Amino acid sequence: MNDSARILVVDDDESIRKTISLKLERAGYKVELAENGKQAIEKSEANFYNLAVIDIRLPDMDGVQLLTSLRETTPKMVKIILTGYPALQNAIDAVNKGADAYLTKPLDADELLKVIKEHLDKQKAELEYGQEKIAKFAETRFRELQDKEPFQKN
Repeated sequence: MNDSARILVVDDDESIRKTISLKLERAGYKVELAENGKQAIEKSEANFYNLAVIDIRLPDMDGVQLLTSLRETTPKMVKIILTGYPALQNAIDAVNKGADAYLTKPLDADELLKVIKEHLDKQKAELEYGQEKIAKFAETRFRELQDKEPFQKN
């Protein structure tokens, strides 16, 4: 899925944004960057992203608050929280607000790629399953409608 997956990286530290972006682009992902929550929300309203990598501390809002906003603009987007300030309560809050993963800084780039791939593979499987269910429903419903009396008694 990575050849078409779009990822939004949200971090106020330019060097972290660029490092993550470079690693993801080398892995074949399409990457866009945002330096704060407001930019991330604007970008998510204008574009579709499969996944967002979000720093928990942003200059204009908390990363956990951003999770809620992104859930409204793109409900199925995978959201990964990054933090340089790991705390159990932060992790609990992030997961309760919709984070799909919680990683700590300094970031292990290979671990990030592994987590991203796992979540995108799951997202793709769910999409394919949903499309398959819709196709089966449509086929069944079509057959029902072709029968003039689908509920006739024998």
